[in-house]
Parts: sequence; structure tokens; C-alpha cells
Amino acid sequence: MHKLGISVYPEHSTPEKDLAYMKLASSYKFSRLFTCLLSVTKPKEEIIAEFTAFMDEAHDLGYEVSVDTNPEVFAHLGATPMDLKVFADMHVDIVRLDGHFDDFQDMAITHNPYNIKIEFNGSSDTSVDHLLKHGADIQNMTVCHNFYPERYTGLSQKTFTTFNNKWKSLGLRTAAFVSSNNTNTFGPWPVYAGLATCEADRGRPIDFQVRHLLASNSIDDILIGNAYATEEELKMMSEVDPTRLTFRIDLEKNIGPEEMHILYDYPHSGRHDASDYLVRSSRPRTDYRNTNIPVIKVKGKNFKRGDVVVINDNLSHYRGELQIILRELPNDGERNLVGRLNEQELILLSLLEEHPDYLFGFVK
Repeated sequence: MHKLGISVYPEHSTPEKDLAYMKLASSYKFSRLFTCLLSVTKPKEEIIAEFTAFMDEAHDLGYEVSVDTNPEVFAHLGATPMDLKVFADMHVDIVRLDGHFDDFQDMAITHNPYNIKIEFNGSSDTSVDHLLKHGADIQNMTVCHNFYPERYTGLSQKTFTTFNNKWKSLGLRTAAFVSSNNTNTFGPWPVYAGLATCEADRGRPIDFQVRHLLASNSIDDILIGNAYATEEELKMMSEVDPTRLTFRIDLEKNIGPEEMHILYDYPHSGRHDASDYLVRSSRPRTDYRNTNIPVIKVKGKNFKRGDVVVINDNLSHYRGELQIILRELPNDGERNLVGRLNEQELILLSLLEEHPDYLFGFVK
């Protein structure tokens, strides 16, 4: 089950603002919360007192809380990989290791008696497979990618995919960050260009960022890296269908009820015998074997990549099949144009093209 999450940074805000944001996100079913101790420089006693109160408020709202740490944070709080009592006293659910210790300590920390989950850095070639081979407890292990405050430094699609393939092959739960486009957002550092994991997602609409991460089929939990997202952004994220890859489509004006029904009311997936020219969703054909789909004349000689079409009465054996055009092909009168994917959505089409049999659908 996918989870949505937010991030808060108490040292850069007020308890009142953080609590109001946490309550708002909770009302949209957000259930993960990320915060950071890397930039906190207060005395140990103050950190423990303030973060304990913060954790308890978060738990009352149903959040699972992860705290970003490194060996320096451990030293400041008097913790070690063999002794996580201070984190247990603060009621921390997940300790994220932005930096690591050594192989033995990274393995041993997963066996802590408090059952605190240890979250490894998903944007680093961490030897988690080596730790598992040498006794690490996979039940207490998760992976979370970095976010990248500096423009042009986020992960490439290729690097993101390579890392995720490794984590999923090991059976680990994964998380990654999207970024709010609200004004005056912030994170743990004085950099304000957004906090996404993938560089290409920086500045994109937040629902597209979520749909992009889901389209990878390798990210479980999706967290907003910067604070504070708008209520509209929280709502948009909560409305994304996490069960399939989804596209926004620019609809044609003259399509009929048959095309609308096929577009929105079927669980689409392509075929194992994939074509270079089309992603084919054949399920609707069964229902439209004996139901007419009138021919709609389409302007233009050719269909182009990203056009979404439905087979009409001129090819009755395949009538009702929904197709997404991958390569330009002739308009021979057998397909009604339903709509088009814009340039941004074509990025998701490339991911579907790699796995054409994945479930997909369209945002209504």
C-alpha cells in the first residue's frame, strides 16, 4: 500500500504552523512525516524535549515519523548504532541514515531492541545487499532517496531507475520526494529551489511528479520534501490513483459516449505481444463486439505519438480497442481520435512503452 507524506522542519518554523500543516495533510490521508536533525544545533536536552513533544503530536494524527540523521547527529545525542535509547525516548519510528557507520554497525543497528526501522539512503550505492547477506534484519529496513535543494543536481531518470531496481530486487520498501511549487517554501538548508528527488520533476505540477514516481513501479511512499505545500497540492496528491500509471489527456470535442466509456471505465493494460507502433488495450473489444462506434472523421493524414484513439465500425473485428500511438502512422479511417497526451505526459508514455503490460488509465 502506497503512503503519502509531508516534511516539517521545526527549527525553521513554529510549533503552531507545523501542527496546523500536519492536521491539514492528515485530513487528506497523509500518513508519513519526514523531519531532519542534520541542521539542528541546540543542546541535547532541548532537542529531546522539543522533538518528543513533536513526535507525540504527529502520532496523535496518525503519522509514522522518520528522522534524518548521520554519525555526527548520533554523537551529539549520545547515541550509537548499538544504543538507540535516545531515539526510542523521543518516540521515533524510523531513523534515516544520511551517512553510514561501518558494515558491522550498519548491520547491528537493524537489530535494535526498540524495533525502530532503519532507513538507508536510496540515492547512494549503499551495500545493503552485503548487510542482508551478513545478518541484517530486513523487517527493520527501508530505503529513502535524497532530495536535492540545488538546481540541476537531482537524480537522472537512468540513475533513479538503476537504484530502484536494486532496492526492489532486495524486497525493500522505498520512498522518494516530490516538491511543492508553493512560494516561500523551505527545507533544512537555506536553499529554496524545491526539494525533489528527480531533477526532471523540479517545477512540474505536483500531481505529475507523483504520477511519475508511481509510473516507475518501484516507489512505495511519496513525500513532499519542502514545507509548506498548499492545500490544493495536498488535495491533488490525494486524488492520484496509486494503483496504475495515469495520464492527463486533452480531449477532442466531438467524441461520443462510447469513447468516453472506453476511456474512463475500463482497467487498461497493453499486451505482451507489444507493437512498436501502438500500446493496445484490448479489453473493451469484448463489450463492443455487437455495439456500434460511429466513425468520426479525423483531420490530418497521420496520427502522431501520444494520440489516443479507439477503433470504430470500419474495423468491426477490433471495434472498441483503445490504443495509444507510439509512432506516426496513417489515418486510414479505422480509428476515432479521442484526445492527445501533451509533451509532459509523453514522458510517462515512454515509461509505459518499456512495460506495455502495466495497468494504466486516464485522469478524469
